[in-house]
Amino acid sequence: MGYELAGSRVLITGGSGFVGSHIADALMDANVAEIITIDNLVRGRREHLRAAEARGQVTFIEGDIRDRDLLQRSMQGIDYVFHEAALRITHCAADPRLGHSVMVEGTFNVVEAAHQAGVKKVVAASSASVYGEPSSLPMHEEHPYNNRTLYGAAKIANEHLLRSFNDMYGLPYVALRYFNVYGPRMDAFGQYVEVMIRWMTSIGRGEPPRIYGDGTQTMDFIYVGDVARANIAALRSDASDVALNVASGTQTSLTELSGLLCETMGRPDLRPEYTEERKVNPVHHRLGATEQARERIGFSATVDLREGLRRLVAWWQADAGATIGVGASTGADATTEVGR
Repeated sequence: MGYELAGSRVLITGGSGFVGSHIADALMDANVAEIITIDNLVRGRREHLRAAEARGQVTFIEGDIRDRDLLQRSMQGIDYVFHEAALRITHCAADPRLGHSVMVEGTFNVVEAAHQAGVKKVVAASSASVYGEPSSLPMHEEHPYNNRTLYGAAKIANEHLLRSFNDMYGLPYVALRYFNVYGPRMDAFGQYVEVMIRWMTSIGRGEPPRIYGDGTQTMDFIYVGDVARANIAALRSDASDVALNVASGTQTSLTELSGLLCETMGRPDLRPEYTEERKVNPVHHRLGATEQARERIGFSATVDLREGLRRLVAWWQADAGATIGVGASTGADATTEVGR
């Protein structure tokens, strides 16, 4: 049967953030009647919604998912919910109580309000962090929860909250376990910035990118536009009561990534600088199995890493880099996490 987006009213939590704003763009392609976004602008930026606002009805609400009354009011008449609001893994580690409040209590508020308002389906952002250090590669959805971070613990709780509301009240949902998301509109401001942003800032100054560790750590990089497509596919599909990987199925080391980024920015002469590894997230390898997402929601990644980096650098040079300035500081903590 599937779910029809055309003419619907859709709510996105974290809607002016990295992934949320790209979902808003994709929803405009699906001819929705209205998008309501809720964002407290801790990570999101109003300008991220400009493209969607130019194409259709977007209602922006500055607010927090810990505000139950706001969620219950905003959820009235909503057909579908995309739940993207979250703190970064480094922010959760720095302030665990805040992390629990936002990531666990806030998610409960979203799911409860969706149920009470009669929402037809919820698609929620989970994370490959639930897997922790891999017992085997690639990581299939049946891989055990080896997580050792508060962020990952919160995402595990989120998946089980969704499952419980499905069992208690029949609320359909899909949880999407994002691997290492990158692309335009990455977190470029504040204390908890993305590692690629830090690297581009360094390369733009003619300095080598810094890698914490020996560079052999590997990730599965997935372009943000593909992640947005996965969300739309999950919503439209019959799939429910399931958590699926959103991954490229390709493994790339940090040394390889830094070389590609230097090449893309026209500085192939620069070589990475290695320093002592930080222990924010003790995971050294990631590679996601992609078969279930393809079978259950018809999703496969289409943007390869070289093309995705080209788009990222173009955005950085035209937008964020110009705003920050290549000589500016972008925060004190760079980790190997991307797209959290």
